[in-house]
Amino acid sequence: MIARFKDLCLDANDPLALGAFWARMLDGDVADAGDGDTRVDPRSARSNAESIWVNKVPEPRVGKTRVHLDLRLADADPAALLADGARLVREPGGEATWWVLDDPEGNEFCAFPARDGTRPGPFELVVDSTDPAAQATWWAGVVGGTIEHESSTSSVAGAAGFPWEYWVFVAGLEPKTVKNRLHWDVDLVDPEPMALIAAGATLLREPLDEAHWWWVLADPEGNEFCAFAPRPTG
Repeated sequence: MIARFKDLCLDANDPLALGAFWARMLDGDVADAGDGDTRVDPRSARSNAESIWVNKVPEPRVGKTRVHLDLRLADADPAALLADGARLVREPGGEATWWVLDDPEGNEFCAFPARDGTRPGPFELVVDSTDPAAQATWWAGVVGGTIEHESSTSSVAGAAGFPWEYWVFVAGLEPKTVKNRLHWDVDLVDPEPMALIAAGATLLREPLDEAHWWWVLADPEGNEFCAFAPRPTG
């Protein structure tokens, strides 16, 4: 294990409005994260990894959403989510038993019907991939866990720090061309990300200053993520 999953970050033109939307979706609270950013903290979260940092960016969202959350509904349909501001993109049909929805800035997410014995809320993080098996294998090598392969998807279960059931890599129809609006952060085991880079990550940016003390990297398919050194203890 080189790192632990830390949390999610979502780019937004209006972090206050988008943070408020996701707080409604996740039954959470919005916190002021400073510099115009917000953070969504679900009230029923089991760990800080379930928080989503909503960060202000100037550029609008373009292209398909390549990273998204799958949510388990509390009800049989997403009527409550639609009433709280989600937009319906696609109804269930064929083998797809879920709804595809949009948030106010056009970021897609999926909503699955309620299931007995299953807690409502996020249960999967899904990433479009050119090679799902290779991506799942690479990330399992970074954060641990076990890999499960299906026909067009590969999943990681039990990754260090990961708060949901599965980290899913699914075959995507479109190549990655722009920065992901939703990305994840990791906590490093070592003080620097050399092991990650040796494993195949690409360094995009060094820490800038004391306020921006993390590295920005990309995985083998170009998905951006941030890596944080361990904080001194004591």
